[in-house]
Amino acid sequence: MSIITKHILPQILPPLLVVLSLEMAGLLLVLSSLSFLGLGAQPPAAEWGAMLNEARPFFAERPSVVLAPGIVIILAVLSFNLVGEGIRFQLDKRKPYRW
Repeated sequence: MSIITKHILPQILPPLLVVLSLEMAGLLLVLSSLSFLGLGAQPPAAEWGAMLNEARPFFAERPSVVLAPGIVIILAVLSFNLVGEGIRFQLDKRKPYRW
């Protein structure tokens, strides 16, 4: 157990956190797209993709109804990606290889 905590875990933790953060962004996009198509959670549950689908007929009259969930999806995915890049930048202490 001491070998795992001292040698293996510090080497796999930074890439694992970055991959986890980027996969969360992808998962959010997949869930939103499935609920937009009607394959996600059922209507009593509030989902951003379902909100986009329900607001589609009213886009010409009130674009803010469509833009609000769309902007929230964009900001959430962007924040997950930026957090992943920040974690990678902070935890990656390896020096570049010199030729």
